[in-house]
This record gives sequence, C-alpha cells and structure tokens, in this order.
Amino acid sequence: MVVALSVVAALVVLAVLTWQVVAHGAWWRADVRLDAAVLRAAAARPGWRGGAQVLADASDLVVALPVLAVALGYAGLRRRAWFGPAVYAGLMAVTGLVVSAGKAAVGRPAPGTSVLGAHSGYFPSGHAATAAMASGLVVLALLPLCRRAAARRLLVAAAVPLNLAVGAALVWRGYHWPLDVAASWCLCWVLLVVGYRVTRWWGSRG
Repeated sequence: MVVALSVVAALVVLAVLTWQVVAHGAWWRADVRLDAAVLRAAAARPGWRGGAQVLADASDLVVALPVLAVALGYAGLRRRAWFGPAVYAGLMAVTGLVVSAGKAAVGRPAPGTSVLGAHSGYFPSGHAATAAMASGLVVLALLPLCRRAAARRLLVAAAVPLNLAVGAALVWRGYHWPLDVAASWCLCWVLLVVGYRVTRWWGSRG
C-alpha cells in the first residue's frame, strides 16, 4: 500500500512539475531563481568544479551502462535466472525513450538561457535519469543475493546519497535546472517500482 501510494505521489509530482515548467508557473520561477543562485555559488567556488564534474560524469551512459551490465550479468549467473536482468535491461532502454519524448515535448532551454537551441531540451534530465535508473536497477538485481539484512540496508542506502550528489552536481555545473533533476527522480521511481513488481510477480509463478 505504501509503495503504491508513493508511485501515485511520484506521478502527481511529475505531472505538476511538467505543468509548471510548460506554463512558466510559480515553481518554474522559483526554479529559475534557485538555479541562478546555485550558479553564482559555483562561480564563487572554482575549487569545487573538479569534484562536481566527477559526480556529473558518473551519470553518463558510458559509466552507468557498464556498471549495470556487470551487476545484471552477475545476478543472472548467481541466480541462474535471466528474466529479472532482462526486465531491468529493458527498463533502462525504456527510460531513455521516455526521457527523450519528454525533452522533445517540453522543449526547455539550457540553464541560464531562455532560447531553445539545437538541443532537444533539458526537461527531464537524461543524466539524472541514467544515474537513478542504473543505481536503482543495480540495487534490485543484487538485493536478493544479500543474505544479511545489514548488507541489504547498506546497498539501498548507498544509492540515495549517490543520486542526491549526482543531481546536485548536474545543477552545480550548469548542466540542468533543479526541476529537471527532480522530474527524472519521480519518473525513475515509478519505473523502478514497476520493474520490481514485474519480477516479483514472475518469481511467484515459479
């Protein structure tokens, strides 16, 4: 029940964020002000640039996909079952398609600008979605292999600060507006819950 309510909440928040960005509502205006403040803070702290870039780079496909592939392969070999890894790999692909569709539909300009250039848009954040889905799917794939409760808690807990740091870095480096990142987190939560439920349903059939 709690998980189902969280999915509904995520969908509602995602819908509101999309509406606010498209309509240039109050949340959009707050987002613009927050982004400007973050960029000013980043400009005043050039020493943080390198660390923020490393975190932002962790959301790139060339980093996330190999890590996810190794985790899915390991989980499949250990459990001798490939339905779950196949579903998770498919979800990763679906995420890219959904994000691309959202970018094209909303057409939000880059941070610090008001004109949409050749880029397909910035809302929602593809990099934040890549990081959230990859880390979340790694957790889902490896969680059944953790026998101790402490290990399971550690695995889950590690994904949260990682994504918070990556999201903050994307905004700090000027790659995305804050609401771009928040929207991706909402979308990814829904997709991760769907993936979890599908694999649980399949496992219960056996």
